[in-house]
Amino acid sequence: MLDNDTLLCSVCANLDFHQIFLGGIPLAKEISLGSLSSIIEKSYQCNFCRLISFHVHRTWRLDKFPHVDLSEIEFGLYSRNCGCLREPFYQPRFRCHRLHIVRAKDPRGLWKKYLAVGETSPLIIHLMQEDAFKFGRPTDLHGRRVKNTVDIGLVKEWITLCKENHGDQCGNIWKMDRKLPGFVRVVDVVTMAVVPAPSDCRYVSLSYVWGSIGTDYWTTKDNIAERSTSGGLNAPNLPETITDSILFVRQLGERYLWIDALCIIQDDSFDKSTQLRAMDLVYGLSHITIVAAGGMTARDPLPGCRPQTRTPQQHIEVVQGLHLYVAPLRLREALAQSTWDTRCWTYQESALSCRRIYFTRSQVYFECKCDIFCEDIVAESKRHPLSHSFLQSSFGESFPYLQSFPSYTGAVQKCTRRNLTVESDIVDAFTGVTNALAMAFRLGDPARVFQYGMMLTDLHLALLWQHDPQTPRARRSLPDGGRPPWPSWAWAAWRGGVLYRGADVYLRTLMGNLSSQPSVDETLIDPWYIVDHSGNIVQLDVHQVSWVVLRAKEEKRAYSPPRGTLDPTELTPDVHRPLEPGTLIFRTTYSHFGIVRRGGEEPSAYAHGLFNILSTTSFPPIWVGTVVLPLDPAPPTSLDFIVLSRTSSRSIYDEENLMGYDGCLLHVMAVSQDEGLMERVGLGVIHEAAWIASKPEEKAVFLR
Repeated sequence: MLDNDTLLCSVCANLDFHQIFLGGIPLAKEISLGSLSSIIEKSYQCNFCRLISFHVHRTWRLDKFPHVDLSEIEFGLYSRNCGCLREPFYQPRFRCHRLHIVRAKDPRGLWKKYLAVGETSPLIIHLMQEDAFKFGRPTDLHGRRVKNTVDIGLVKEWITLCKENHGDQCGNIWKMDRKLPGFVRVVDVVTMAVVPAPSDCRYVSLSYVWGSIGTDYWTTKDNIAERSTSGGLNAPNLPETITDSILFVRQLGERYLWIDALCIIQDDSFDKSTQLRAMDLVYGLSHITIVAAGGMTARDPLPGCRPQTRTPQQHIEVVQGLHLYVAPLRLREALAQSTWDTRCWTYQESALSCRRIYFTRSQVYFECKCDIFCEDIVAESKRHPLSHSFLQSSFGESFPYLQSFPSYTGAVQKCTRRNLTVESDIVDAFTGVTNALAMAFRLGDPARVFQYGMMLTDLHLALLWQHDPQTPRARRSLPDGGRPPWPSWAWAAWRGGVLYRGADVYLRTLMGNLSSQPSVDETLIDPWYIVDHSGNIVQLDVHQVSWVVLRAKEEKRAYSPPRGTLDPTELTPDVHRPLEPGTLIFRTTYSHFGIVRRGGEEPSAYAHGLFNILSTTSFPPIWVGTVVLPLDPAPPTSLDFIVLSRTSSRSIYDEENLMGYDGCLLHVMAVSQDEGLMERVGLGVIHEAAWIASKPEEKAVFLR
């Protein structure tokens, strides 16, 4: 038998892997492994280099850029502890370590420029559980061999650990008892029938990608009667994602399963709209949600549910007598590479669920609000308040947050970056989220709190959305090519991603993805009105904000917004047609300013850019604010603006005494006008003094 060291190159043979896994190596003492090109060359004779090479070839785009000189990229090694699941937590002998292989040198940024596929985490190598005894440790957080099919007993253990140890923390998002409406149907996997959900039944839900595979398996008006009888659901006619889900539910010992294509009558518009309005309850009350993240259509199997439905990707090498393997993608990264994660409908299905079982191409993951488990890591334990695991840094979804508006903006940003087959489904695909937020934070009737996807109770903040800079400004369309009757001020009216960012984004040279939330120091519009779906003008209940603001030199606020209710004669514009539903009506001030593109070109992929707002009362014109506008077509040299609210930026200050000008900025909307009606063009900020100097006019605004 060959000595293990003969299977290592000279660099790796000089490493004491037993000592590394026993005591660890801090990042400050990172060990050099040499260039990537040398590691790949030695992978045929060195087991450890082979592990690294395996990962690189699996995840990097080497074949697409053969000209890249890999000798310029150097790797290093250090270790980190994986956490600790049992008491006493301070004893080092209980702490398992994992190896991190990182790029120590890449002077020309070749990895990011050519080779990266979106992952930023280092290559991680784990010690397998069969070697834990060599260190006098339990198998906690060591690697586990992934089989051809998922271990149902292990999945049941995950569910039991959550139910018995997490309590209300993993309950529904409303933190209260709620029931399924009587019109909801479920699949009885024992009798194979679509039946009304029994009162207080425990059921599993399915989240998956339909794909373009036809409609033969749908429940329709023609087959609902047959499918409602015992044995009426013909399994051979169903796609594999659905048949595997039925099998998996049976294996778990559960009886009821909710699947949209089977439990909603797909060609009955009334049934469909009624059921879709209950998605928050369907997913929020489900015992578990199965997430089919391993396929591209409903015809793909659940990987690992049956034999020959997945090929284990675990690569294990023996190094100095230790069994090591390259960790697969963690949950968040695995989902980011799935088709499921690109679909808009699946966002709310995941966000609203208490417990999720993800079937990915490489393995199965379990996620609840407190823990993450997976097939390749031994992490099962009763959750102690002081326990922690590296797996917990990769939660796939967190919803809602502690406050209502950040929960809303986070959901908008995640949902709008995903794709829809039918663009006009955007509001329906978001209704489960808005219903849940209205109930969880006791905001009131969801139909009044949210319209067109917008949070009307915080309209002063909800209006402050921006297009993702890489998304062209284009209206959503209906299946027949028409335009949905949604107003321009609602993000749902526009295709592509939406961002909510703080005022500092306007002070940058280039557009960027800042993480700050928009803020309003003072609401400057009250009251707000909207035209409802019946054509009536109704007043909105919008929260008002007025913070005590300390200004530089203790100046008094100079801008005084128009107040008071609108006179009935002001509620009707001088147009010869009825106002469309969704028209916002309010009183504010408006003015006209010049605009010019800010210096510093945006990346070519950007469709929106920063423009300076210029004062026209001085010569030469001076910069008084910033607005984000679409680049194509090029905007005119001047635009109309209306005031929305007051905000602050820490970057604005008095140059004489360096005191901050808190509250000196006004949120403004760039608008176009046509026959007395306005539409949103862009959003920005302007200095209060410049707005006053422009001699703005009071105006009753009709914003469509």
